[in-house]
Amino acid sequence: MIDLRERSPWEALSGLAADDGRLPASWRGRPRSFAALMALYDSNHLRLVRLAGDLRSLAGQRRSRVVDDCDLELRVLERSPYTTQLELTYVFGAEHDMPSAPDMLLCVYHDARLVEVRGWTPRHDHPVLRDWRAAGGPALDERWARNMMLNKWLEYCLERGHRLFGAHAAP
Repeated sequence: MIDLRERSPWEALSGLAADDGRLPASWRGRPRSFAALMALYDSNHLRLVRLAGDLRSLAGQRRSRVVDDCDLELRVLERSPYTTQLELTYVFGAEHDMPSAPDMLLCVYHDARLVEVRGWTPRHDHPVLRDWRAAGGPALDERWARNMMLNKWLEYCLERGHRLFGAHAAP
């Protein structure tokens, strides 16, 4: 347990934010609300930083390989002073034999420290990904489904041991 009395208020809040699962419930919005969606974007940012390191310095392609899991590939598509567009996907088998999935297009908002899923492949062959895709409806619901998928996937990748900082450049 963290003793908050030994830290400044800013240090205490920063420490709690590093592990968003420990944030007090009163800081969270109602599920599927705009406030909750923004909290989800924040959580996506925290997880992506754990996975890929400094998001402002990402360039080119990176691939993470771990035992008993598919390769995870991150590609920088576009950079600007305040945002970076990324593609994050699994690579199943040889690149030309099987499609990659879920082919998520991410937007990193550097100043706000948020990560939003802007899109994903329009068709999924895997039944779980198809179900997540079908969960989308109105714009807020669709954003919620895409970003919840990313959040769970990032956590899964971290648990499997994937890391994209210091990862080899993708071929």
